[in-house]
Amino acid sequence: MKKVGISLLCAMMPLASAVAEAAKPLSVDVLWQLNRIGSPTISPDGEQIIAPVTKYDVDTDKGSTQLYLFGEDGKTQRPLTVEGMRVSEPVFSPDGKTLAFISKRNDDDAGQIYLLPMNGPGEAQRLSEVPTGVYGIKWVGDYIYFISRIYPGQNWDEMGKQLTADKDDKVSAHQWNALPYSHFDHWLDEDKQAHVFRIPAKGGEVEAITQPLNTELPRSYQSAGSYDIHPDGKLIAFNANGWENQVDPNIDIFLATIGSGESINLTADNPAPDASPQFSPDGDTLAYTRQQIPGFYADTSNLVLVDLDDNSKKEITTDWDRSVSRWTWNEDSDGFYAAIDDAGTSRLYQISVKGKVKPITKNTNFGTPDVSEDGTLVATNDSFLYPARLVKVNTRNGKTTRLDSFNDDIMKDVDVGTYESVTYQGHNGQDIQMWVHYPPGFDKSKKYPLMMLVHGGPHNAITDGFHYRWNAQTFASWGYVTAWPNFHGSSGFGQEFADSINPDWKNKSLDDVLKAADWFKAKPWIDSDRMVAGGASYGGYLTSIILGSEHPFKALLIHAAVYNMYSQMSADFAVHSTRFGHYWEKPEIYKSISPHYFAGNFNTPTLVIHGQLDYRVPVGQGFELFRTLQSRGVESRMIYFPDENHWIMKPNNSIYWYNQVEDWMTKFAEPGGR
Repeated sequence: MKKVGISLLCAMMPLASAVAEAAKPLSVDVLWQLNRIGSPTISPDGEQIIAPVTKYDVDTDKGSTQLYLFGEDGKTQRPLTVEGMRVSEPVFSPDGKTLAFISKRNDDDAGQIYLLPMNGPGEAQRLSEVPTGVYGIKWVGDYIYFISRIYPGQNWDEMGKQLTADKDDKVSAHQWNALPYSHFDHWLDEDKQAHVFRIPAKGGEVEAITQPLNTELPRSYQSAGSYDIHPDGKLIAFNANGWENQVDPNIDIFLATIGSGESINLTADNPAPDASPQFSPDGDTLAYTRQQIPGFYADTSNLVLVDLDDNSKKEITTDWDRSVSRWTWNEDSDGFYAAIDDAGTSRLYQISVKGKVKPITKNTNFGTPDVSEDGTLVATNDSFLYPARLVKVNTRNGKTTRLDSFNDDIMKDVDVGTYESVTYQGHNGQDIQMWVHYPPGFDKSKKYPLMMLVHGGPHNAITDGFHYRWNAQTFASWGYVTAWPNFHGSSGFGQEFADSINPDWKNKSLDDVLKAADWFKAKPWIDSDRMVAGGASYGGYLTSIILGSEHPFKALLIHAAVYNMYSQMSADFAVHSTRFGHYWEKPEIYKSISPHYFAGNFNTPTLVIHGQLDYRVPVGQGFELFRTLQSRGVESRMIYFPDENHWIMKPNNSIYWYNQVEDWMTKFAEPGGR
């Protein structure tokens, strides 16, 4: 087996061998001390950058977000909003003199738009009073646009009374007559619709934009990326379901002249999702992303350009085997900047309107970029060894200038260990990329236990970034070599690789994980008698498959697992139904890949974890697995979180989660080198 690339030991971090005794490990307690920087917004002139910074108080079990102002020269870092509140979605006015954002303050019952002057002292002033709340804001011309989930047919006063009545109602029942009924961790009210509105930035009446078109935004999820406004304020492009079927929705791009009462479906010919409409700064072109396979969320997303003179379309990235995501127009309207999932790393790319692609960055992850009118580009940058930082990126050579100093005081005393990217031969001898993490003070003359991590999705590759929920360096700090293999089905390695596990979720990725274990067994610094594994969501599914297969692991962690492919029909989406048929139509598919059919082979100690608010993989899946293990007499433990969703998000629950995982794994595989 061969290694590829260089060992990413990150010279800016202290060497483990030099500070092992003095430094502390990257424990879960450290994770909750860190400030978390969100996606930046840059002013039109490129001189001011705003980013949300979230911090958590473990004692109160709560988080708060402040907006911070940074200078493009890296000399400014100061808070703009008060501590202890929640703020989000900062956007600059077209002249850069005012900042709009969303917050819930004082007597607000829901999030509202607030305005803050940027050219002098002043307090933020509330602009909107929308009883159903606002989100997804954009500032174009003299108006601020937003999304709200409303009761059609009611005015704002009536909606306010309706919300109060619903809150005071002693009946807790929900009722649905059609899908969708939930999304991720919350129930959907089928009596509500999501629509775009606007309000004058100087104050005034709220105007409905999409409601008069009799076309609502997608019912399950909407954001600022679900619509865009033409620079002259006359057109809106937005996402909506292109047909009445909500079981298998077809998300299309609609275009309308604001105030006309009519819209046209630009993408009616495509049965797969069309998303993220964005007008060019010069107003000549509309861009969006197109997929072509219904029911396959990891299908390659290509950029499509619409000439607004005649609505003709041109797909420009069909010759590039990567998905376009987290993108924005450049300042000259002749191309784009994008953060692309590319072979285990989220890299910044330039994409011309002719489809020519050029990488800007190489190593470590970059987040969604934002660019000013003068071409200044900012983004977040993180790696396995450091949390997100705010950086300015030179688009010619990829060099970065750091603009913040958050977390330096915390991380300077932390020994994060080291990591590298390796390549091994997986299923059918195909190359598989894998991240390998070494504990602080790693000594290759000793033998260490292995913790194999199995990522979720399944089409969500693990990239070179800082993870809070499953931090490999934290697991390594316990004394384990830790691994993330990007097995068959992972994103960022091309369409064929991502689609290779459909509909057979089981065999190729299982073979890849077991061959990764074989790769480690051959290393003199791994103790093959101390190997454990775990995963969540699809990773939990695949770990459940491992549980029913012959494998080398002494204990398993299975979090939020798809365990029974039949009862997964109760989720907010069905896994294979749209593309490959329902279980009553193609029973052989489901029987061949559902982990519960292999329960007769279960004999490995297993920790099962699930959250009540998980509607993506409903909690019954976890209890089914636990009852099965207990019925078979397999040593097992069930941890249930009544207030968590698919992820463990609250500080104290997270700390408990990490400590329980450590307790379970060390019980069966003693940590540390021998």
